[in-house]
Amino acid sequence: MKVLAEVTESGLESLLGQRVTLFCVNYIYTGMLYGVNTSFVQLREACIVYETGPLLDGNWKDAQKLPNDWFVQLSAVESFGILK
Repeated sequence: MKVLAEVTESGLESLLGQRVTLFCVNYIYTGMLYGVNTSFVQLREACIVYETGPLLDGNWKDAQKLPNDWFVQLSAVESFGILK
């Protein structure tokens, strides 16, 4: 793959410590990316998003806080990134 700049870390590991959004098979999760291993990611201050609204608005239309750190199975993640 050609890139514009050399990247020392790639994938989710490069986003550790940042608020990420994970688009998964059935749901969308967002939170502070705290940990990554070969099977799961760990989110702190996590929410499950039931309705997004316009993605560039910066606010979710319906996001429900999860009670504790949340673990999402990597095999369910379709895409990820930073939205807000």
